[in-house]
Amino acid sequence: MKAVILVADEAEDLEMLVPYYRLKEEGIEVDVAGPRIGPVHGKHGYTINANLAFWDVNPDTYDLIVIPGGRAPETVRQNDKALAAVRRFFEEGKPVAAICHGAQVLISAGVLAKRRLTCWRGIRDDVRAAGAEYVDAEVVVDGNIITSRSPEDLPVFCREIMRLLGVAERGAGKAAA
Repeated sequence: MKAVILVADEAEDLEMLVPYYRLKEEGIEVDVAGPRIGPVHGKHGYTINANLAFWDVNPDTYDLIVIPGGRAPETVRQNDKALAAVRRFFEEGKPVAAICHGAQVLISAGVLAKRRLTCWRGIRDDVRAAGAEYVDAEVVVDGNIITSRSPEDLPVFCREIMRLLGVAERGAGKAAA
């Protein structure tokens, strides 16, 4: 199984790193794609290395695409190759996970008509204008799309990603012995 995370500078650090490490924990190969190959700096100073540029992303080779929030979606949504990859995931019904401002990329990709999702409340009107139903919940799953509002929602966001990928949660809800 293989995933790609679309990032750019000023991504919300937790929203790019928590899914990255959670996917790797399950043995899922993860690529990080950015506007260029090399370090990508989160808005709180953490760095992740983009091993691919947006134009190198081949949606056929991935099972999941993750779009973190922060200010990065403002950059990601301006890249035609990144938007084409997102559209391809929707066309093929593959899982798409967007958190916080990540929904801005989905808006620009033109894939939200008649969908249900959540996002950072500051862009809820943009989501509605794109033809989607905004729901104020920690996580919303609508078919192949998983959305959450903020870093506080990361535990349920990651849980739903794993569920949609068919990855069993080991010991879900159980305290360590």
